[in-house]
Amino acid sequence: MTTRKLRVATVITRFNGGAGQVALNGALALPDGGYERAIVTGGVGMDSTAASTRNSVLYGDDAVANAAAGDLTPAAHAAGMEVVQVGPLVPQISPRDDMAALRTLTRVLAEGRYDVVHTHSAKGGVIGRVAAARAGVPRIVHTWHGFPFNEFQSFARRRVYIRLERIAAKRTDAFLAIGSETVTTALRLGLTTPDRVRLSWPAVDVDAYAASPGSRAQARRRLDLPLGVKVVGSIGRLTFQKGPEVFAKAIARLPDDVFGLWVGGGPMADELERLTAKLGIEERMRWLGHRDDVADVLPAFDVMAMASRWEGLPCVLVEAIGAGIPLVATAVPSNQDLVLAGETGMLVRPEDPAGLAGAVSALLDDPAAAARMAERARARVGDWFSPAHLGTVLDETYRGSSARP
Repeated sequence: MTTRKLRVATVITRFNGGAGQVALNGALALPDGGYERAIVTGGVGMDSTAASTRNSVLYGDDAVANAAAGDLTPAAHAAGMEVVQVGPLVPQISPRDDMAALRTLTRVLAEGRYDVVHTHSAKGGVIGRVAAARAGVPRIVHTWHGFPFNEFQSFARRRVYIRLERIAAKRTDAFLAIGSETVTTALRLGLTTPDRVRLSWPAVDVDAYAASPGSRAQARRRLDLPLGVKVVGSIGRLTFQKGPEVFAKAIARLPDDVFGLWVGGGPMADELERLTAKLGIEERMRWLGHRDDVADVLPAFDVMAMASRWEGLPCVLVEAIGAGIPLVATAVPSNQDLVLAGETGMLVRPEDPAGLAGAVSALLDDPAAAARMAERARARVGDWFSPAHLGTVLDETYRGSSARP
């Protein structure tokens, strides 16, 4: 019996970072011959002329040409996927753009005649699911990579975000939730019923990050680091969520032979350069910006330190585990799925530079204990974190029987 080929559209506001990589890895891992795949992404990279047109839509080569730096659209296009860029679908909250995005996305999804629409990210998740329902898409799936509401927001803002999630949830047939705490929160808030949610994990090709002999020295030469220094690294966008200023303040508390490296760009770049100068650590704190060679840079780290205020379960933790790098992470959902306190790494309070510095020092001062934790962490990452496993999960979810209320 031949399985019917399904047309699937993945909708995501920013097709980059951890969420973008998970979305791409999942689409690539779908069973051969069973799917026609499309990526529908936001207009972050559009030039000013295209972006000024509220209902602007770019397809194929034009969408690739207008992709932002670090966007994964070119990789999806090269893999044979349809790519669509919707101009008004932008990360910032803007009633005018958001209504235009809803209208335009509804039209795009209706014209695409998709069997399944799978949304990712907060903005793309809400607008994408409402648009898919309006377009009459038979099956709507959403992945929670964490939630847009958190304890660092005002009560009013948090309440609005939860209400928006509830509106979108009523238009969702099935959910994937990255990390166990995400599942728990969704059920506690009544965002889903048990039959519609499935635990999922970041899809990372762990073997691609495995360090080879000599990779540490090569990575340090690539970054032009002084001989003999200890390196504490982190990876993520320079945003309030990721806590880069907390990371810098932690580095300032460590000895002068400890260097800090941060891979990733973002809106806080200028502010962080000023903070670095104020802290007097310009010589040993480097903001590296966006890089496409993360797998080659990771072996330079002695410790990976994540200062996030909130997370789902970041891919970079899995990548660091693959490279054998000991972990320090904040005790926020769902980091504890991978970082078991004192067993596979160390957990610290968010917004606590002294605590972050103390945990890093403990690992740097006891390399044997750090190596044992890294080895245990690697044993914990099994097939569940592989793109192949996510491909199986997506296939079962897309062809499942759960239904929206």
